Amino acid sequence: MSTKLIPTRLTCEYLINPMGITVPTPRLSWIVTSEERNQAQTAYQILVAGSREELDANRGTLWDSGCVISGQTTHIAYAGHPLISGQRCYWKVRVWDGYGDLTAYSEPASWQMGLLRAEDWQAQWIGLDPEPEPELGMHPAVYLRRAFTVKQPIARATLYATAKGVYIPSLNGQRIGNAELAPGWTDYKRRLQVQTYDVTTALQPGDNVLGITLGDGWYSGYLGFRGMHIMYGEYPRVLLQLVIEYNDGSTHTLVTDEQWRATANGPIRFGDIQMGERYDARLEFPGWDAPGFNDHVWNPVIVEPREAKVALVGQPDPPIRVTEEIVPVSVTEQTPGVFIFDLGQNIAGRVVLKVTGEAGTEIRLRFGEMLEPDDSLHTANLRSARATDDYICSGQGEEVYESHFTYHGFRYVEMTGYPGTPNLDTVTGHVMHNDMTYTGTFECSHPLINQLWRNIVWGQRGNFISIPTDCPQRDERLGWSGDAQIFCRTASFNMDVAAFFTKWLDDYADAQLPNGAFTDIAPNIGGLSAGAPAWGDAGIIIPWTLYRVYGDTRLIEKHWDAMVRWMNYIVEANPFYLRTRRLNNNYSDWVALEGGSSAEQIATAYWAKIARMMAEMAEAIGYMAEADAYTALFETIKQSYITAYVAPEGRIETNTQTAYVMALDNDLLPDALRTAAAEYLVHAIERRRGHLATGFLGTPPLCFVLAETDHLDVAYHLVNNETYPSWLYMIHNRATTMWERWNAYTREDGIHDPGMNSFNHYAYGAIAEWLYRVVAGIDAGEPGYKHILLRPRPGGGYTYAKAGYASIHGRIESGWQIETDGMGEDTCVRYVCTVPANTTATLELPTSNPYTIREGDGLATEAEGVDFVKYERGIAVFELGSGTYNFVVQ
Repeated sequence: MSTKLIPTRLTCEYLINPMGITVPTPRLSWIVTSEERNQAQTAYQILVAGSREELDANRGTLWDSGCVISGQTTHIAYAGHPLISGQRCYWKVRVWDGYGDLTAYSEPASWQMGLLRAEDWQAQWIGLDPEPEPELGMHPAVYLRRAFTVKQPIARATLYATAKGVYIPSLNGQRIGNAELAPGWTDYKRRLQVQTYDVTTALQPGDNVLGITLGDGWYSGYLGFRGMHIMYGEYPRVLLQLVIEYNDGSTHTLVTDEQWRATANGPIRFGDIQMGERYDARLEFPGWDAPGFNDHVWNPVIVEPREAKVALVGQPDPPIRVTEEIVPVSVTEQTPGVFIFDLGQNIAGRVVLKVTGEAGTEIRLRFGEMLEPDDSLHTANLRSARATDDYICSGQGEEVYESHFTYHGFRYVEMTGYPGTPNLDTVTGHVMHNDMTYTGTFECSHPLINQLWRNIVWGQRGNFISIPTDCPQRDERLGWSGDAQIFCRTASFNMDVAAFFTKWLDDYADAQLPNGAFTDIAPNIGGLSAGAPAWGDAGIIIPWTLYRVYGDTRLIEKHWDAMVRWMNYIVEANPFYLRTRRLNNNYSDWVALEGGSSAEQIATAYWAKIARMMAEMAEAIGYMAEADAYTALFETIKQSYITAYVAPEGRIETNTQTAYVMALDNDLLPDALRTAAAEYLVHAIERRRGHLATGFLGTPPLCFVLAETDHLDVAYHLVNNETYPSWLYMIHNRATTMWERWNAYTREDGIHDPGMNSFNHYAYGAIAEWLYRVVAGIDAGEPGYKHILLRPRPGGGYTYAKAGYASIHGRIESGWQIETDGMGEDTCVRYVCTVPANTTATLELPTSNPYTIREGDGLATEAEGVDFVKYERGIAVFELGSGTYNFVVQ
């Protein structure tokens, strides 16, 4: 029995023990760990059983893969007996190591199938059509209940639920699960996500009651920035199916139908994602979702049939949850009776209010990201978003309130109407986002860079709420595709975003137009524009990024036809291979400070980028002819670009920072002109007194291009800049998330024009990718990090930097530290790295003599697990097996 490898971290479709899977052949993954070097898996065996008892007896009653000779640990498709709706599957894996020794089985894991066929659904849509409140036309929440009896001992009970709107389920007076704003935002006319809950222990013998609280959500609430309202339907509806399996093998199914009762006369007078919530605690009806409540004054429900054209799918991404509580750092009375709470951190979420007051006392909470010069709340940048919660006291002692069907983007909370003087315990912030696993860490000797990294992570947390929004505070909160593709790789370092983007790519495919154009936002609402370069190109870039990061080829196969339609849409309109037509909303280098960049030039560069990506993805799924065709397309675009925009001396038309970044990053120059173009880029930076002037598109690759063209010092200079415009200028002005604009706030002009000025906008946070890949040196040598590139680039005056990344194959670590003698002189650089078991790495270390590099107690060239490959241009190249290494470079 081998103890050198341990299989662990078992997942199904990227999730741990998921419920409600509607992929017919789910993919299974695990990692292997080892404390020894050079350890690899050579074979595996998977057992899948229909019960835990069968699995514990090592009986693969659903699937026994047998011994499979393979080092693969990711995306192994289930290949056993066909799975049926509601089936619970238990599984484990054991592996053989490099010596041919067999490990023990892993700890067991599980998944449960959802309802796979339309005919498995017996439920119908139910709800009410309540009168809206008069001011903004928002609806009161609908409360629905259904009493039923359990007469036999229960083996298992499963609840399947979804809504056109947002819902909170409860059973016998207790909330089911902790998901917020379920089922999430999709195009409700095409696809709805179903949540699956195990409610076995919540049922009781005898009388039981199912309850649902139903709100407008994205379905019939306010969306976007044009006061768009009721985009999918006027009234929300809920669909629910409870399947009870008894010990004797019989089943009972309870569904939403005409037997339910409902009312809209409860305490939630309205709840809207943009506008906020109004809650009147005097209207509470305790026990409404438990046995014994008298619902005779409640109403019969409206019943509507399910639509055959709307797909009901299991939720593929982690749910939105409250993930952290934040206690305010201060509370001040700005004017008499007006209190301002400062959380010290810009977040997306809600607050919990504690209050004791007489019945009818009304407390108003308003939310904002900044304060005005007089310390009042800045709300102008919210535009038409009301972002206000009102609470009316019941007068029943201390009351605790948290809104249900809204969220806000805020650091500051303004409170009025409070009976007395609040303290720091009166309000607590609740952070909300899709509950993704954190995968990345970064730290260096520069404290402001560490704060920058934290700001970037907070910006991601504030905007990954069912979709990748642009911002969480104003009347927008849309899934802008350009922002998403810019940030996707950084996001994948910070958190496990595989399932999150898998879901959003379905949104994007749903939104694609019949002519092949990808829309600029997804889900698409209100006929907003489509086909914008770099925005529509997200339909190529994000699948490619997920392939590079997670090795996911099924995602490529799933979206291949949509990607081809997009490529055809572009080429049909641009027969001369310059992307000058069908630009629609060409946002160019959005919010760049430097004018003069050519929208068509940038669009053409992006066309070349996605052509190369298509070639790589085609090869990955075995489409070799298509790979050759897209490679040829790239070469044709490149030649057209050179002819149209590049002068013989390497100067690019428009002569802007972004022009050179686009050309160099996308290999659109002859090799002989790359050095000259890089010098022109440096001159363009010098013209701005050593500052960047790029926007959303030019900024992410800027420092990469500088580092790759032997201008690492300039890249570090830009990152370390503390004067406007720069990343650290934001931090000097109290930013705790990333800003939409470099000049969202300046000391000279104050807050920028609020017409478009978000203080929580993740796009410029894409610089974190450079911190991980260049400063710390962690990169993917093969898709999914099966082979890793470790290329640390010390500089910037930092004395150390380190990063960690939990890849799909295991945790990677990379860090360096400059060590000095007693006189403060640099003596060596110590480099420490960890290569996960079952992977290999290429390590590049700058040095003047590779034969003096030490690893552990001896020379690196003689160390276990280390192979010296070559020395070239001051870089020593080593191949590493798995394990932890400690190098010293003199």
